[in-house]
Amino acid sequence: MVTGDARHALIYNGELYNDAELRESLSDLGVRFESESDSETLLRALAAWGEGAIGRLRGMFAFAWHDRVQRRLVLARDAFGMKPLYWWLGTSRGGLELVFASEVVAVLRHPHVPVRPDWSGVSAYLSTIRTSLGGNTMFEGVRAVRPGEWISFDLSREDLPSRSRVLPPPEPSNDDIGELVGDSVQRHLRADVPVCSMLSGGLDSTIIAFEAGKWQTVQTYAAGTPTRDPADDLACARVVAGEMNLAHTSVEVSRETFLERWRDMVARLGMPLSTPNEVAINELARRMRKDGFVVALSGEGADELFAGYDHPLEAACSVLKGAERLSPELLVAVELEQNAWTPPVLKPTLLNQEMWLRLEADAHLHESLRRVFENSMEACGDGDLHGLDATLRVMLEYQRRVNLVGLLGRLDSATMLESIEGRTPFADARVLSAARALPTERLITWGPGGTRSKIALREAYAGRIPSVALQRAKASFPLPFTQWLEPMGATLRRSGLLREFFNEAAIGVVGVSPGTSWRLAWPMINLAMWGERWWGREKEQRPEMSPGAVEIRSG
Repeated sequence: MVTGDARHALIYNGELYNDAELRESLSDLGVRFESESDSETLLRALAAWGEGAIGRLRGMFAFAWHDRVQRRLVLARDAFGMKPLYWWLGTSRGGLELVFASEVVAVLRHPHVPVRPDWSGVSAYLSTIRTSLGGNTMFEGVRAVRPGEWISFDLSREDLPSRSRVLPPPEPSNDDIGELVGDSVQRHLRADVPVCSMLSGGLDSTIIAFEAGKWQTVQTYAAGTPTRDPADDLACARVVAGEMNLAHTSVEVSRETFLERWRDMVARLGMPLSTPNEVAINELARRMRKDGFVVALSGEGADELFAGYDHPLEAACSVLKGAERLSPELLVAVELEQNAWTPPVLKPTLLNQEMWLRLEADAHLHESLRRVFENSMEACGDGDLHGLDATLRVMLEYQRRVNLVGLLGRLDSATMLESIEGRTPFADARVLSAARALPTERLITWGPGGTRSKIALREAYAGRIPSVALQRAKASFPLPFTQWLEPMGATLRRSGLLREFFNEAAIGVVGVSPGTSWRLAWPMINLAMWGERWWGREKEQRPEMSPGAVEIRSG
């Protein structure tokens, strides 16, 4: 979209949930609108307030804004990282080229962008199951705009200098949790297309469905594999939907469907998957789209905002609460020891010796995590950070910056493959403000009576939603995927990319019984599929130019 004077141009992906408020403020300045699109709202806001408009936005977005007069280009992403944005800067045709897109595949299909693995990114994925970390991706030279970051490029100079800024975390507020969540759900329901809701039968998705039901008839969906356990996702979702009188659909995921969708998703996304749950979400999205829905609400965000991951938090806090003072180096060491899929200490026995030397003992991974922890500690205050309270808050801030970003990316990619827009009302700036103001004893407690997590959220909805959802332990479309990995040993053994990275002994051991070594097998099989997609015999011929990528040349 371009302004009438052709000065400002915008490429935008996302949704603004404070569109009406922004329009009112702009109208007071004399701005006149020609449409009801939030794309125009964003364009007018940038034209009026410049980069200052970014801090006023409430929603999910990734955009590129070009000011033709000042000759600058701004790439920006929402604070939670709900919408992706990738870029590459390289030398071509005697000058610099900047290529950006909302999908890695679109960037890599540009004829001047080299398609090479970034081995540091591959190693980071092996430990964290994140396809991007700290702005780096698994492709050499391809960068990701970080959550809450905007990068301004000066197009008037041939060297395209850039300046990066990141939105500060919102100030804590003492607003009512239930009221804020309800307001956020109402805003996320704004659409001119049919909206449905995901429902696992757990606390978070049940709250979303409950609040949505105040405003419209809600169709809910759950995915999983049928079991005899009355506490599995499919069974609990049916119980919750029945007690709340919701129209509900169960989507079953079989072993055959899982393996087929898994390979298909890696091929289409051009990236490894982060978690097996992505396959279940994608299967849900397929059914939703078939039933005519275009937007789906989901419960991602509640665990990171309200301390829902009791076991990882307890493990980290038990180690760190006795520390004289928290330090980024200490936090990195504990995180990699407690929560890494593949701890760095195992990598010398798994990787080729030459590769391990090239990675400099995972220096990139440690440095990326150190920066995240530094930012997390800064967000929690500059005081003397020590003890249980400080440890819990820093770990929650870290989970929001790493884990939640990964989950939101998982939701976005798995749903958008089927042209479904996933929306997450918990991942909202005002909800985060209220969560950050809560004392730790209203978030999580450990004691002789057991662990209590997401206390404030459970208290806000006690007596309002079914008790089975209030009391249920954490679950998120779980699948018996470890039992389904055995046929994938052949994929490991024939992978040329794995042989460049791992030693033959590691490939052999995991390839014999992937289900037994599932924590290694899951990322390794994904890497093998990823290698086949880009460097295998079935590599696609890249067209001269993909319509999905945008190219900016200096000069």
